[in-house]
Amino acid sequence: MSYPRPLLRRAQWRSLDGPWQFDFSDSTEARDVAFGRTIEVPYAPETPRSGIHELGFHPALWYRRELTLTPDELPQAGERLLLHFGAVDWAAEVWANGQKVAEHQGGYTPFTADLTSALQGETLSLTVHVSDDAQDLSLPRGKQDWQPGGEGHGIWYPRTSGIWQTVWLEKVPAARLLEVRWTPDAVSFAVTLDSEVSPDALGAQLRVTLRCGGQVLARDTYDLSSRQLSRTLRLPDPGIDDARHALLWSPEHPQLLDAVLELLGPDGEVFDRVESYTALRSVGVDDGRFLLNGRPYKLRLALDQGYWPEGGLSASDDEYRADVELAKTLGFNGVRKHQKIESPQWLAWCDRLGLLVWEELPSAYAFTPQSVERLTRTWLDVVRRDVSHPCIVVWVVFNESWGLPDLPLRPDQRAAVQALYHLTRSLDTSRLVIGNDGWEQVVGDLLTIHDYSADPAEVLGRYVSREALGRTLHTFRPGGRALALPEFTGTEAPAILSEFGGIAFRSGGEQGWGYSEAPDAETFLERYADLMAAVHASKGLSGFCYTQLTDTYQEINGLTRMDRTPKADAAGLAAATLGRQPDPDNPLGYDVRWRRSQRQLAAQGERT
Repeated sequence: MSYPRPLLRRAQWRSLDGPWQFDFSDSTEARDVAFGRTIEVPYAPETPRSGIHELGFHPALWYRRELTLTPDELPQAGERLLLHFGAVDWAAEVWANGQKVAEHQGGYTPFTADLTSALQGETLSLTVHVSDDAQDLSLPRGKQDWQPGGEGHGIWYPRTSGIWQTVWLEKVPAARLLEVRWTPDAVSFAVTLDSEVSPDALGAQLRVTLRCGGQVLARDTYDLSSRQLSRTLRLPDPGIDDARHALLWSPEHPQLLDAVLELLGPDGEVFDRVESYTALRSVGVDDGRFLLNGRPYKLRLALDQGYWPEGGLSASDDEYRADVELAKTLGFNGVRKHQKIESPQWLAWCDRLGLLVWEELPSAYAFTPQSVERLTRTWLDVVRRDVSHPCIVVWVVFNESWGLPDLPLRPDQRAAVQALYHLTRSLDTSRLVIGNDGWEQVVGDLLTIHDYSADPAEVLGRYVSREALGRTLHTFRPGGRALALPEFTGTEAPAILSEFGGIAFRSGGEQGWGYSEAPDAETFLERYADLMAAVHASKGLSGFCYTQLTDTYQEINGLTRMDRTPKADAAGLAAATLGRQPDPDNPLGYDVRWRRSQRQLAAQGERT
């Protein structure tokens, strides 16, 4: 597998994915737990791939792993041994050799334990206790069901408990980089680096090298007089657009800039070395249009729930890559990752292969001071983890007033939307932010609409022009909800049909539902194409997000089954998505220059 943290990679690490001792137990002490079962980490016990596959309520889970450290993993003077968790749902306590080394709350965000002081020679015993109250609706839960049974109901799916992302060990120097953040400025042809180092690194130097295809673009060395460093690296600007294009990132030209960061001692010795990457790209709006790299860009998104038949919310690196390629092959240039914070490995494939991402905060369903606190803490950690991924172009804070049931009536709920919107803008001004996607919008940089009409003529009538869109804003009430509340000032913002379609087709006799239904594959493709044609002809829209990429449990309204098998001819689906015939020799939709550059790199690799 690839390194689990793609934006800050070191050479030496060990995955602890695989079999762990496991049990469900209400015991408060590990010594009282039998650990009589085996689970395959990082798959939740509700999933088949975990080897447990038990639904229902699991409020307390215990994990244990015994391992022997290699000589290379044992920390020497000036070194630390760290244990990383990608995500554990919801509250975790971690012990190493009987010593508590970490506590964490948050089902979608990473945390790290320093094991150094707990080590006792080469033997390491790890114990993890997880608490997850499935019926606490103030927890950010996304699409996880809260009802007994756990099979899912309506639009909610089986729960995810415990460890569900990668666990790994890493030996690091005490003087090391802790955090790296990249902010591109495509207008100035520059990249800003914000970094944080450990206290032991004070007085060292940081050397930064940026490359593109092996060519050095920038190399600078900075003195570290404090733990935080912010510097802007100017790149050679060719000036003319035709030459600039070679360095700009887009779905059609996903050019990444490779980075190496080295902490240097007084004699030039390297204390720490990490690899990272960034990209030059910009996101904006102008005159009711979405802009990518300063040019109008039509968004063709699919709603992506991020569930797999065997793994639930968890997948392998190969499956993450395949999903990105699937979306591009079906003609989409982006996805809205719905009610889930996806693995950084998936985001890395979106960066490398070129797929835009709307990243969305998983909802809580009760509105309480505790839910606001939990949502805020989760979102702060999410933005901090993912802010450097060039693929992310939009942050989505709330969806369809979930967790805000009285939004039009209660000023405190509207204030929550405004607060998290402005908090997000304060953390990141380089992207767009949606306050409440779909309806009852209070604040936001885009005007987003959920419209599940199955009639293409009706869809076209609502969005055929900006004038028609203006009428729709006052007359259309999806689910009985107003599209915008009086506080919303973004009615001239780019309009995105951010959920529509949802055509169900029972391709294998599945039980389930959609927003409309087709009896066979031919009719399914025909109705999808007709609906897409109406959306393409709607000049009042700057883009769309079709529901949905894959079937997800009882929601059988995907373009593919849950196993990712297309329900109709894939080329026909792609033609409808694109509004034109796809190039069979270029299924991922790259432009001529990107394909040429990749052929040249491949040829150079063969020669060397």
